[in-house]
Amino acid sequence: MDDEQTAPAPAFLTRAALRRDLVALGLAAGDAVMVHAALSRIGRLLNGPDAPIGALRDVVGPEGTLLAYADWDARYDELLDAGGRVPAEWREHIPPFDPLASRAIRDNGALPEFLRTTPGALRSGNPGASVAAIGAKAGWFTGGHPLDYGYGEGSPLAKLVEAGGKVLMLGAPLDTMTLLHHAEHLARIPGKRLRRYEVPFATPAGIVWRMIEEFETGDPVVGGLAEDYFASIVGAFLATGQGREGKVGAARCVLVEAAAIVAFAVRWLEERFDGSPRS
Repeated sequence: MDDEQTAPAPAFLTRAALRRDLVALGLAAGDAVMVHAALSRIGRLLNGPDAPIGALRDVVGPEGTLLAYADWDARYDELLDAGGRVPAEWREHIPPFDPLASRAIRDNGALPEFLRTTPGALRSGNPGASVAAIGAKAGWFTGGHPLDYGYGEGSPLAKLVEAGGKVLMLGAPLDTMTLLHHAEHLARIPGKRLRRYEVPFATPAGIVWRMIEEFETGDPVVGGLAEDYFASIVGAFLATGQGREGKVGAARCVLVEAAAIVAFAVRWLEERFDGSPRS
């Protein structure tokens, strides 16, 4: 009788293994951390995206908070006219934004939508700048999100800095660090691009349309910057010896203090565009 060939057991990364890697990287109990993830780079996940979400929650514990940039999967930008308004013939076809039901944008990977739909998670009320959060301070982070300039003062990003929070790039490209839009808002530089666009909101009284204004986030906030210039800022920050680098599963990861990298990014921008550098 021929010897039977035994297939090797599939290699999976478990919640416990990811938890160990996150602790080694520097994440700790009580942390508030905004996570950007390229899940496919981590490896084969037992239980899919819920494994890293569970591991992150295990590490930060009951006093910590996990956040992800949700945005809104509306995809009607190409319908907007030059003034940012939706033509009359399209208005009835665009589903309104509902923080409880509207999907997170797919461009940011699976983690934000999985986090948004985890029992107990909350989502802030600014459509394009919305953040999902779960944990001890989720209500504080997501509450009172300004509709205009939603990456600025009073936003979940500003609160992450205020709370001494962190940002984790879990295999995600460094140019996707959303927190740096907060630095763009704060930087005293001339010629910032503005964006105005109309949004339908779901309310108990029906759909309400509102114009929203903010600094441009789809393109660099001023001319003369590369499309991926956030990666240059993060790289320069790490070169100063700040932040932590390591692996979670197979993914190359970066963990930074929110306040430190925002201050660094503001100086980086102001020094290049004749702003008034801050002391």
